[in-house]
Amino acid sequence: MILFHIYNTDFKLSNRRAIKSWIRTVLDSYGKKTGDINIIFCDSEYLLEINKKYLKHDYYTDVITFPYTEAKSTKIDGDIFIDVETVRLNAKKYVQTFKNEILRVIIHGILHLTGKDDSTKEQQTEMRKAEDAALRLFTERRENEI
Repeated sequence: MILFHIYNTDFKLSNRRAIKSWIRTVLDSYGKKTGDINIIFCDSEYLLEINKKYLKHDYYTDVITFPYTEAKSTKIDGDIFIDVETVRLNAKKYVQTFKNEILRVIIHGILHLTGKDDSTKEQQTEMRKAEDAALRLFTERRENEI
């Protein structure tokens, strides 16, 4: 089950059903099934506290993912925390729409749950390719609905 939560932000997520379907399609393409996935949209200070407490990092970030199943497991469980404020700033920085950037960050977290890492330059390149492929899937699905 994929659940969306809003914490300490006035962010509103539209197209929840389409996003859930897209996530399931992406997971299926990796041979994974949806378990319990929580996507929590929050403010910068909340995610900074999580970053400090659990990862010992004292900086702002757009997304933090906590997988609760092994990467080799077919069922995926985990929590994805998304800092909406940082996503907005990054959308401007990278000359993207907010919608595109929020979708990229959502799928970035999902890809982490599948076992993808982005610690090295090579892994970052592979992650970006996987994000781009997933975003194309979302766009194609939305175009086919029109």
